[in-house]
Amino acid sequence: MRRLVSAALALFGAFLSPALAQQPPQRSECLAMANGAPRAIPAAFRQAAGSAEVQITYAGHSTYFIDTPGGLRIATDYSGAYQVGRLPDIVTMNRAHSTHYSLLPDKRIPHVLHGWVEDGKPAVVSERIGDTFIRNVTTDIRRYFGDDSGTDMIRDGNSIFIFEVAGLCIGHLGHLHHKLDETHFAQIGRLDIVMVPIDGTYTMSLDGVSEITKRLRASVVLPMHRFATPLDEFMHLIGRQFEIDRRSERSFRMSRDALPTTPTVIILDGV
Repeated sequence: MRRLVSAALALFGAFLSPALAQQPPQRSECLAMANGAPRAIPAAFRQAAGSAEVQITYAGHSTYFIDTPGGLRIATDYSGAYQVGRLPDIVTMNRAHSTHYSLLPDKRIPHVLHGWVEDGKPAVVSERIGDTFIRNVTTDIRRYFGDDSGTDMIRDGNSIFIFEVAGLCIGHLGHLHHKLDETHFAQIGRLDIVMVPIDGTYTMSLDGVSEITKRLRASVVLPMHRFATPLDEFMHLIGRQFEIDRRSERSFRMSRDALPTTPTVIILDGV
């Protein structure tokens, strides 16, 4: 009897394995739309996304919380120092400084995504968790102060994380240290909302990050990692085509259908 069961399982596996091998890879809607007509969204996709909203909350430094329609809570550049409400379900991290990661996150957080090289291999994130598809684009970072290992940059030490949810493409540039080339922009695709560091020193110059911000052409720009940078200076550099929306609260809600028609910098309380 056992031999019959084993033979049956083996036969079933023989049919199942090719089927699994033929499963399509995870698909990015943001990349698909970026490669198509500008701002074109398949009707079925728009209907599915509808007026579903995400809530975005500024927690501090480079940490934003993204609450999805499906009930997921995502925290960016998570160190554990900036907490708003309940623990996140997903955290992304970058290892430029300890304010952007934790090697000992709360064990109750189910998904911890590192954005740096581990075991000599760049981080590769491309997975669907609940109602959100998460992927990354790696960039290089400068070495820590006092690190005399011989090279100026750590290859693939930072990740730009992209969250695709409710028809929105949300990007977080992380601790970005250099200009992006055409390969980076192609991998990023279209962004509706982008979180950009504007310290002007520890990451990039304001000129450099402003150039990237304009090139990404997102509908909503969220500054972060600001320190004492004058917001008016950043606004001057990105140009008159951007409007400014200063808010006294730390959170706002956004849906695909409610994206501003004029690119807008939203400055939340605490930024």
